[in-house]
Amino acid sequence: MIQNLYPDEDSDSAYDIDYQAYYDKGYRGILFDVDNTLVEHDQPVTLPAIELFYKLREIGFKTCIISNNRDERVKPLATALESDYVYKAGKPSARGYLEGMKKMGTTPENTLFVGDQIFTDIWGANRAKVHSILVKQIASHEEIQIVLKRVLEKIVLKKYYRKIKANKKNEHQ
Repeated sequence: MIQNLYPDEDSDSAYDIDYQAYYDKGYRGILFDVDNTLVEHDQPVTLPAIELFYKLREIGFKTCIISNNRDERVKPLATALESDYVYKAGKPSARGYLEGMKKMGTTPENTLFVGDQIFTDIWGANRAKVHSILVKQIASHEEIQIVLKRVLEKIVLKKYYRKIKANKKNEHQ
């Protein structure tokens, strides 16, 4: 059960991922969480986010922001990033991921997901059978319900990193 919460991989930031390498592997769409993945919680779009989405379009990716937030939060960000979006996505349900892929015209096999929370973002991506990448949260100040989830996430991440370390050790033997 706990393995359903593990990301396929992790990265320090959505801005550090080698997206060109994924495109070269056949990925064509990227679903993104927004708050604390692309921008700080409840903050407007930033220049680095605009530059990232411009670069992704140049590479050839379609993008879609999927958020549990309301339309009035997500739409301005998606508009500034020139991206499709799904609001009130119902994460960790697979529904929002499937809707995002439909908008992009992609499938689980050629879609990536990038997000900062295990219990919503990663679990939902895994349920939708999308390659999931966990990134570190941008800012430490968050709503209380998210802070409480972060405590539980630390337990899951400890097991996840232990598994990765064991796998790497086995590969070298």
